[in-house]
Amino acid sequence: MNPATQVPHGTATMTKGMVLLFAFCCGAIVANIYYAQPIIGLIAPDIGLTSTMASLIVSLTQIGYALGLFFLVPLGDLLENRRLMIITTVVAIASLLGAAFTDQPNVFLLISLLVGFSSVSVQILIPLAAHLAPEESRGRVVGGIMGGLLLGILLARPVSSVVADHFGWRAMFVIAAALMAAISIVLALTIPKRQPDHSASYGQLLGSLWTLRRQQPVLRQRAFYQGCMFATFSLFWTAVPLELARNHGLSQTQIAIFALVGAIGAIAAPIAGRLADAGHTRIASLLALLFASLSFLPAFIHPVYSVIGLAVTGVVLDFCVQMNMVLGQRAVYALDAKSRSRLNALYMTSIFIGGAFGSSVASAVYEHGGWLWIVIVGSAFPLLALLRFLSVSPKAALAAA
Repeated sequence: MNPATQVPHGTATMTKGMVLLFAFCCGAIVANIYYAQPIIGLIAPDIGLTSTMASLIVSLTQIGYALGLFFLVPLGDLLENRRLMIITTVVAIASLLGAAFTDQPNVFLLISLLVGFSSVSVQILIPLAAHLAPEESRGRVVGGIMGGLLLGILLARPVSSVVADHFGWRAMFVIAAALMAAISIVLALTIPKRQPDHSASYGQLLGSLWTLRRQQPVLRQRAFYQGCMFATFSLFWTAVPLELARNHGLSQTQIAIFALVGAIGAIAAPIAGRLADAGHTRIASLLALLFASLSFLPAFIHPVYSVIGLAVTGVVLDFCVQMNMVLGQRAVYALDAKSRSRLNALYMTSIFIGGAFGSSVASAVYEHGGWLWIVIVGSAFPLLALLRFLSVSPKAALAAA
């Protein structure tokens, strides 16, 4: 490898332009796993899935993402990072095109799994950014990039709704594939190469995941908090399009505008990064978990204002989930510089297992109990995380600050 293109360990090359580039790529890539979420009501009948089974599209995409996190992201500690990202992005292009043109329900569900599995290059980019950033600004850099990633998550839903409303749901997957083709070119031309100095085999690398999990209580704590938060996040955003369409008569374009309001919560990521750099991780985490637990209360306002109440829940919940996500990543990345990709894999795998669970039960919970059951289940997850957070002594929690 040409030394001129190899990024030496600890070199601070994360300029503002590079942070913006990383943020854009992360947002564009992660959006792949959320395009289907608001339009499952259109996809399911077209491919022959029942309404109860429709949320499997979302949950299998997230399960695929979790599998990619566990089996692919650790390779970021072993293989040259840029090449690994480009390969996974090419697989994402093929998967998205497959989703656009298949008519078979089982095939579509399998492709949904692959779309998630191949969209994990975003979780190689973020540890790379943390590696390149100096310690004193790592939270700000990670927060800035996470802002782009989370904006991608939040904008994927309104974009998908608008495209599906005007051009059909299949057009969304074709557009996503074209965007991934452009991203692969951007990655090839602009992202610096990084060859890790880890010499273990792939099997040893995967085996070390259990050791890292056992040795790092901060990792286990932050993964549990965010797994609960993401379960509520996925539950809400999988069920709310159904509620808005059935009980409030909103079109796909109107649902898109609703989802766009939720994107306001993306401002939490850079704020959280700065709070973490300033040493306020514990109090910020407490507030994020507390307000996420309370975020469903607007559901009980007068029915005339119920759509406004749902929007308030979406904004508050998104803000809290994103803040806690960045706080957790900042704490986890500080544990061991040589193991950042594997630590990130463990952290994010736990989160998306929670997200997959939330989305998988969303349709069934909504069909059997309506929005009231969504409120009860959605409030329970962050409350559970809050109780676990309060059970950790402040002294032990300082390790995560």
